[in-house]
Amino acid sequence: MSQKKTTEAFQDLFDIDSNLNRLVRNIELLNYINPLNTVSEKKKFYSSKFNYEPQFKYPKIKFNGYKLHRLFFSQRLERIEDDDIRQLYEDIIYEYSGLIECIETIGQGRKFYFNSLKSFGTPTEKDIENAKFILRFDDSEFDEQMLAKYSASEAKDYFDEFSKRYDFKYNIKISNHLSAAAMVLNNTQTLVLRKSHKYSKNQLKVLANHEIGVHLVTTFNGLSHPLKVFSNGFPNNVETQEGLAVYAEFMSGCLTIERLKELAFRVIAVDSLNKGYAFSDTFHLLHNQHKLNRDKAFGITLRVHRGGGFTKDHLYLSGLRNVYKYAQNGNDLGVLLTGKVSQDYIPTIKKMQQLDLALAPKYYTDAYVANDNKNPNLDFILKSLK
Repeated sequence: MSQKKTTEAFQDLFDIDSNLNRLVRNIELLNYINPLNTVSEKKKFYSSKFNYEPQFKYPKIKFNGYKLHRLFFSQRLERIEDDDIRQLYEDIIYEYSGLIECIETIGQGRKFYFNSLKSFGTPTEKDIENAKFILRFDDSEFDEQMLAKYSASEAKDYFDEFSKRYDFKYNIKISNHLSAAAMVLNNTQTLVLRKSHKYSKNQLKVLANHEIGVHLVTTFNGLSHPLKVFSNGFPNNVETQEGLAVYAEFMSGCLTIERLKELAFRVIAVDSLNKGYAFSDTFHLLHNQHKLNRDKAFGITLRVHRGGGFTKDHLYLSGLRNVYKYAQNGNDLGVLLTGKVSQDYIPTIKKMQQLDLALAPKYYTDAYVANDNKNPNLDFILKSLK
């Protein structure tokens, strides 16, 4: 069926999708969750011998939450005839509504934490056992920081060269205001690098395969569909997308035990929120009990305590486990690269492809094809995750 005929046949669906696309532009959680005064609060925390509770400040909200909720729930979903597709859009409205509540309560302690739980969940007993299992392995032979010597502008050159294997055009920006070493902004197709960071050769490979090979691949695949939902994001897409990205690190041969341990520490830190730990308690758990150096311990603690308790970070490890098992069973990874989608909706995506409402992925993560993973230890660990 031609695109025009498909649109006419599903006009109500396209109208609703277009309405949601207009509304969702404002609710990019990452624009609001990063504190504005991290550097000064970190100094106070260190000079207090790690006992001060940081008081973070956050960007002002640029939308009317109540009005957005009302507009989301005024969509006439009963006009979507297909049950599975209607259910997807219903789930999406609840998901986006939950993100508005998250943004509205950033900096409000437990109120934000409970909204975060609703959107991102919390680690299960199995997740915590998996994290503890990973922490038993020795990573002493590999110290990323000792090898870090590339500047942000040298990293930019590396990523420009790496990107030649994909024929999409995106922006690279270097920024002073970034807590991660690098991140992708989906809505502007931009890879942002932290100006002050020094990158090791392995970390450049990790970031290239993670950020470009997956996050930008799914960004551009998402934009190729007639429906905007593939670009704006399915419910629970964080778990699948981060799982795919870390799996690309594994398949390109640059995943390390040290990196896996970082994902495990994030699970432990998110679990500490459940136990009611304050910022300094989580820091002491990582720094004193688990012997993480103070900057790494601070970084992970900041990630999970920002906003009042941000539980998203536990999803990286469960996402990796799920994608690894899915791939090992011989399933098609292409369907998960079609956009910002999640494993929960694979049957719906396949149905939408049959109805010409979705396309096969235009770009495919080359690490999955090349398969350079040569580390039997990592294979053993991933196979053993419950």
